[in-house]
Amino acid sequence: MDVGEEVREVVVAILAGSVATYGEIGLAVGIGPRQAGRAVSALDDDVPWWRIVYADGTPATCHGGEARALLEAEGVPFLNGHVDMARIRRTGNR
Repeated sequence: MDVGEEVREVVVAILAGSVATYGEIGLAVGIGPRQAGRAVSALDDDVPWWRIVYADGTPATCHGGEARALLEAEGVPFLNGHVDMARIRRTGNR
């Protein structure tokens, strides 16, 4: 299985209302965060790419910058323009 397929499997498993960081995706498949970012940006729109955020909670900028709206529609909490990572981690939405 190639890296893109591995990343796809990990991203598909992220539940609605939850997020993961590029670093977490990279750890799951044995690559770095930048490589994970490139793989995520190549995913089809039917894969929940918007659930992947930067370590500081900044939403993805790929796919036309729609990530924030999609995350908010799933109930993901934001604080000052970023996913509220502390709240997400407290509530278990990861």
